[in-house]
Amino acid sequence: MMSDNVNNQRQLRLGAILHGASGNMSAWRHPDATADASINLEFNIASAKKAEQGKFDFVFVADGLYINEKSIPHFLNRFEPLTLLAALSAATDKIGLVGTLSTSYSDPFTVARQFASLDHLSNGRAGWNVVTSPLEGSAKNFSRKEHPEHSLRYRIAGEFLDVAKGLWDSWEDDAFVRNKASGEFFRPGKLHTLNHQGEFFSVQGPLNIGRTPQGRPILFQAGASEDGKRLAAQHADAIFTHHDTLEQAQDFYQDVKRQLVEQGRAPDDLRIFQGVSVIVGDDDADVERQYQETARLVSIENALNYLGRYFEHYDFSRHPLDAPFPDIGDLGQNSFRSTTDAIKRSARERHLTLRQVALEAASPRPVFSGTPEAVADGLQRWFEGEAADGFIISGGTPNAFGHFVDRVVPVLQQRGLFRQAYHGATLREHLGLKHPLNRFTQ
Repeated sequence: MMSDNVNNQRQLRLGAILHGASGNMSAWRHPDATADASINLEFNIASAKKAEQGKFDFVFVADGLYINEKSIPHFLNRFEPLTLLAALSAATDKIGLVGTLSTSYSDPFTVARQFASLDHLSNGRAGWNVVTSPLEGSAKNFSRKEHPEHSLRYRIAGEFLDVAKGLWDSWEDDAFVRNKASGEFFRPGKLHTLNHQGEFFSVQGPLNIGRTPQGRPILFQAGASEDGKRLAAQHADAIFTHHDTLEQAQDFYQDVKRQLVEQGRAPDDLRIFQGVSVIVGDDDADVERQYQETARLVSIENALNYLGRYFEHYDFSRHPLDAPFPDIGDLGQNSFRSTTDAIKRSARERHLTLRQVALEAASPRPVFSGTPEAVADGLQRWFEGEAADGFIISGGTPNAFGHFVDRVVPVLQQRGLFRQAYHGATLREHLGLKHPLNRFTQ
């Protein structure tokens, strides 16, 4: 496998989130926004090609399984991730394709088959963002009486991943010979049946598609709770997380790397990505103008709805807007646990009102903003300070991602921190990760 390291210098990794017009409640109203971006294939293709132009490692598609009338506009009407990524695989050549899929409301055989198919279709560029579905309402869409409790969801996920990885190992790399003269289509000794019998799943196998170009698709994990970190240390190739400060990110980074070693893995076996929004401008005044153009589109009603989604769609409008953030107890513990804990902690420590918390949540100021050099400085500081191995970039305004590719990426390249060209063909190669061994032959 080729490395994109320059003189063995550690290289920064970059992903781009495809999030419609934006995760902001009202960004679709911006004059420069594509209002139907969430279901606009041409928009998504152009975004993926822009990321590929910038030599990004991957594009990333998030997902959820429950909406109501108060959900973010992007969530109300959007493509299913694997369907979109399959289309993008035909429109791109090098960039990785990562999609979110739930272990709480899916079947291991189907999921293993879907991602193996995407990996073959894309010649080795598929990645699965493993989630356990935080939204309580998801159960209502899958004939379930109740949403599994947080720790149970992660127990299910652990077994789910064991099964999926076993199914991906059903066939050895050279199993299919397709010898027309002899009539031998495959070598029987290179076919392995899983025969899994576990607490949650009974799966015989084998998988009805061959071992993929990457050996297995790349596994992302997006939870930052203790259960989430433990699952990542056991199974994942990468983590998608978010922290507001360098110190918080460094603590998370060190904890995950420590847990990798405890699981018998090397610290370099997993890449940690911080999700960050950016605004790139000519100066501070230009950045503030761009931020306000989007932030002022969000009403306080929409901000309260956005905040409520994290807390099991709690109705915050019942509380006084300009009083201290209300005591809502353990609400959110069985939903977005790490996020809700952080919101409550920030409100308490900073003495914020409900209005302030809601507006910050609905239209957060980017962690990295300023001139191209200033944004690059911030990313470099976090990267070299071991707060992240890379970043998943979200534009803080409709134009921000294009500005990042055109203006910040060249600065990172000039500093020797980021690749000038792709040196491999697969997402695994882009991330500098080892080819996995087949469990049946190692």
